[in-house]
Amino acid sequence: MPEEIYSPGLEGVIAGETAISTVAGGLSYRGYSIEDLARNCCFEEVAYLLLYGELPNAEQLDDFYKRLEAAAEVPAPIIDAVRKIPAEASAMDVLRTGASMLAHWDPEINNNSHDANIRKAERLLAQLPVIMAARHRLKQGKEPVDPESGRSLADNCLHMLFRADPTPAHTKAMDVSLILYAEHEFNASTFTSRVIVSTLADLHSGITGAIGALKGPLHGGANEKVMDVLKAVGKKENAETWIRAALARKEKIMGFGHRVYKNGDPRATYLKELCNELAKETGNEDLEITADVIQRVIWEEKKLPPNLDWPSGRLYHYMNLPVELYTPLFVLSRVAGWSAHIIEQLDNNRLIRPRARYTGPERRTWKPIASR
Repeated sequence: MPEEIYSPGLEGVIAGETAISTVAGGLSYRGYSIEDLARNCCFEEVAYLLLYGELPNAEQLDDFYKRLEAAAEVPAPIIDAVRKIPAEASAMDVLRTGASMLAHWDPEINNNSHDANIRKAERLLAQLPVIMAARHRLKQGKEPVDPESGRSLADNCLHMLFRADPTPAHTKAMDVSLILYAEHEFNASTFTSRVIVSTLADLHSGITGAIGALKGPLHGGANEKVMDVLKAVGKKENAETWIRAALARKEKIMGFGHRVYKNGDPRATYLKELCNELAKETGNEDLEITADVIQRVIWEEKKLPPNLDWPSGRLYHYMNLPVELYTPLFVLSRVAGWSAHIIEQLDNNRLIRPRARYTGPERRTWKPIASR
């Protein structure tokens, strides 16, 4: 019998094949580098690429916008249910519940065909931002804002949150962040979604499970911790002393290091450019200096480069977005990638069922209760 190989956390294990993205040689979606997509595309183009396999032409993109606009209405009973969720519930919990509830109103919930799953994915792309924004406003004692036609997903998201027209710089920042977060191969939440639908469960079940996986601070929740670090530092003059003391105490600084990227996350490199631009526009240059000092010291001491969460937490702060929305915004983007993986899994499905290495006692003899 061949020797069993155990890799904790499945590190380095090839658990499947995908044509959607790769981190080899830098992140690319369907063969396009993330840098080219972030600089030249809008999020809708990237979502279309992930779902359909090719970048859209002008007519296809226009039709895609129209389908997303038509799908953006969320059934009133779901908004009513969101009103009744306890105020202390996290935004991620509400979004997870929202994804699950949407299944009840989806006319194709039990149709797992390729085309039906693409249609369901488009509906979720349009509906989940509405639920996130509605929850945020209701928690503030304000009424939800309906999505408006003629706006991009990034533009509409900010409009629904603040009932105001976002600046072009804010819309661009949101759009780019959605592109960068949209897909990332077999990460924890994506693998979760593939495991779920490998049982032939529906797409909404896969997305709901993926949101649950993303909630954890070792995955999507890491971007929420970035601002905790920067706020704890205080003034930029404190940065080097603070970070060296934190490292001496062996504190884990979220936003650095990555299981896959050993020489730096290409997404973080590009988003840093936007952080610099938005920091100048919003008067946050000192915070960027603080972040740069922390980044330098962690590289000097630990040789850990920043991952995407390090700049994205700051970017959202410069846009006046509350911290509790940082990971939900990740969800709104990653729905495109999750859906693409779910569809790919179901198109050539095999139940995902690994083995475990047993560490319990050797085989024992049963004894009647009087003898135990």
